[in-house]
Amino acid sequence: MNTTTTATIVEQVRDFGARWAAAELGGDTETLASLAVDDFTLVGPLGFVLTREQWLDRYRGGDLVTHQLSWEAADIRSYGGGGTAIVIGVMEQRAAYRGNPADGRFRVTQVLARGSGTEPWRLAGLHLSPIADPGRPAAEGGAR
Repeated sequence: MNTTTTATIVEQVRDFGARWAAAELGGDTETLASLAVDDFTLVGPLGFVLTREQWLDRYRGGDLVTHQLSWEAADIRSYGGGGTAIVIGVMEQRAAYRGNPADGRFRVTQVLARGSGTEPWRLAGLHLSPIADPGRPAAEGGAR
């Protein structure tokens, strides 16, 4: 892959990340649905697994309310001629799940896919892990 293509993919993936983070912050289920593939899967910071609809329903039902969210992509790698990208970054949020604090700082792995270089990136998978001080375990709870 040439440098121009790699740079373009990195730009596209960073743009995708900004749109995803804004939609998560705003609870914008219409945008989130458009950004995710039909068989999207989320693995939460405590090991729970959500389907695309379960992920969206947290917002639709008002169970998850995000007050602040920041996203920083740290490592972006593409595969399969630019049809798949793995993004590892850090997400920090202040949120509530069913009225309980769901604040945290998480290492996030996004799996992005697209059919061809002209199709938009879509989120196929999301995995969150709490970032803990190396001297102590991660706090119970976190994002749901």
